[in-house]
Amino acid sequence: MGRRRAPELYRAPFPLYALQVDPSAGLLIAAGGGGAAKTGIKNGVHFLQLEQINGRLSASLLHSHDTETRATMNLALAGNILAAGQDAHCQLLRFQTLQQKGKNKAEKAGSKEQRPRQRKGAAPAEKKSGAETHQEGVELSVENLQAVQTDFSPDPLQKVVCFNHDSTLLATGGTDGYVRVWKVPSLEKVLEFKAHEGEIEDLAVGPEGKLVTVGWDLKASVWQKDQLVTQLHWQENGPTFSHTPYRYQACRFGQVPDQPAGLRLFTVQIPHKRLRQPPPCYLTAWDGSTFLPLRTRSCGHEVISCLSVSESGTFLGLGTVTGSVAIYIAFSLQRLYYVKEAHGIVVTDVAFLPEKGRGPELLGSHETALFSVAVDSRCQLHLLPSRRRTAGRKPGWRLRRALWTLAVPGRRPQAEATWSGHVEPPGGGPAWGAQARAARSLG
Repeated sequence: MGRRRAPELYRAPFPLYALQVDPSAGLLIAAGGGGAAKTGIKNGVHFLQLEQINGRLSASLLHSHDTETRATMNLALAGNILAAGQDAHCQLLRFQTLQQKGKNKAEKAGSKEQRPRQRKGAAPAEKKSGAETHQEGVELSVENLQAVQTDFSPDPLQKVVCFNHDSTLLATGGTDGYVRVWKVPSLEKVLEFKAHEGEIEDLAVGPEGKLVTVGWDLKASVWQKDQLVTQLHWQENGPTFSHTPYRYQACRFGQVPDQPAGLRLFTVQIPHKRLRQPPPCYLTAWDGSTFLPLRTRSCGHEVISCLSVSESGTFLGLGTVTGSVAIYIAFSLQRLYYVKEAHGIVVTDVAFLPEKGRGPELLGSHETALFSVAVDSRCQLHLLPSRRRTAGRKPGWRLRRALWTLAVPGRRPQAEATWSGHVEPPGGGPAWGAQARAARSLG
């Protein structure tokens, strides 16, 4: 049997670094570029229309927004507002979709655009500056709003951006180690504090205003505004690695399925230094209120580059620096899906198809759908088949979870820390580096 392959959903004319999904309009938003170097590689944000065609999920280019000399390295989405990390700046974009009658047309709009790609492999036709793209009666326009510098290190770079729960604020972090919080859409700065010595690798904002940051100083911290609440200690109840320092690579909040008020935090820990025989990476689930570790499991020896949590909190998506993609059950941290070297190069972002809006319609009969992008310019689709119980099959994960809960009715969160042996090793990972460094290596 040959190696499992994920279908290629879309290929951009530039390296891809960031991904978001708008469930209301069924849009997949992919961004990246070649940066400021004069290599001929463009920079842009592509808006893809997701559709079910003959029972298959497909994507077609609806609109291409030119970001001139700045590659977009990270994205956050709130309604129809995008926050795009471009070099040391954060640029707000507003997009709108309208149904239009008549044939495809182009109108002046103030940005350089491309026509939709009609079939795979076809070269996109260029429009003069100011063209606005329309396809099949759908019009999408993009407006540049405010922009602000968010990082001030000698080699400045915004590495992460995140909206708060009601989308009135956004938080940014970068190479100078500072968290900065901004009003939306004015981008007036309301808070600034030093969170880490060295780079901030990731941050996540909880529904009660708590902010979690992870950095290259090997720390993961929980903040209430600029006050340190606690630091996370994932090895507190597990084995220690005296000769292998680990750092936190990613952090994400997620809901607890079937518990509207429940909240979990998920983190990824990777070896801080490259070793000839790479040790395993780890996934940890935390109580979202007490920030005590609930469960930690090995997720193989490939170095994890990015993490996503599905909208319901049911699934986790992982990408690796060697191009592999995996889907895990959030409750048990068990792996359900894995494609080795799906991209063959660092996976820079992964995102689940949301379960609201047009999500169920686009998902069809599948349990979930995960999108992945990489420096290879490709966007891939990873579908998890429905795990409904059928004759002759073992009980699905939902039933196993229910039986586990019934078997241990008085189990307290503090006692849930369990350590598994190594999962099936998905392969070694000699390639190292964060997505920002991958971008810089391109020029």
